[in-house]
Amino acid sequence: MRIALFGNKYKKAYIEQVDDILNALKSKNAEIVAEKDFFNFLKLSGHDISCISDSFTTADNFQADFAFSIGGDGTFLTTASVIGDKNIPILGINTGHLGFMTDVLKSEVGEAIEELFAGEYVIEERTVLKLTTDNPDLQKPLYALNEIAVLKQDSASMIGISASVNGEYLNHYQADGLIVATPTGSTAYSMSVGGPIVVPQAHNLILSPVSPHSLNVRPLVIPDNWTIDLEVKSRSKNFLVSSDGRSSVFSNKYKLKLQKGEFTIKIIKRKNHTFFTALREKLLWGIDNR
Repeated sequence: MRIALFGNKYKKAYIEQVDDILNALKSKNAEIVAEKDFFNFLKLSGHDISCISDSFTTADNFQADFAFSIGGDGTFLTTASVIGDKNIPILGINTGHLGFMTDVLKSEVGEAIEELFAGEYVIEERTVLKLTTDNPDLQKPLYALNEIAVLKQDSASMIGISASVNGEYLNHYQADGLIVATPTGSTAYSMSVGGPIVVPQAHNLILSPVSPHSLNVRPLVIPDNWTIDLEVKSRSKNFLVSSDGRSSVFSNKYKLKLQKGEFTIKIIKRKNHTFFTALREKLLWGIDNR
């Protein structure tokens, strides 16, 4: 079995957990490969990397049976962006703070790997968002597992965002931005601006305005087979497009089209790790301390 490792390259204290992961994989005679930057980080940090047979860059057309994302949810999103349409299931191992997607704890690593090799796990397929544009600097589509956000670039003025759904005019948002989120992203940035929580298995997209200058504008849930077209106007003539936290500057003259991607991201879940359990334990959903 071939395992591809991705990891947080900035928190040395947490990365010590990698030794447990490597030892558990060695005991299973797994072939281990690692993303090149993470491989170099482990090497410089003094880890025994003799069991890692190869390293790869994000541009390589690598293949593996499974991918391990070691870090927090940010690391998981980076892993998902590299995996893309390669159809490789990802196991998230939490060394961060919240770990909504990376929900395997340090104390559970051994058990989780045993279950993985025994085939005792669940794979959840998660929708991704696809962004295309007439911006010549962006020839390839952008993909996001959580959300694509259109945001103001400067701190002074709101931006105007004209949105159409399936070719029909929806609304002109005067706001700091607009978030289009997947069900996976409903517990991330979208939730922080008042968007609804949506179970990952739902076939929906969520439009959540950021600080709208209106009492009548609320988040909207639509089917995920609908297409969203956006035109943006700002005083600075530019705006930001953020794809799972990776931002680019766009000019007002370019239009955006958002729709469901043609592939899914496959997330490995332990059988006792459910979405509702994560809501209660990670976000304290429904907790009443009265």
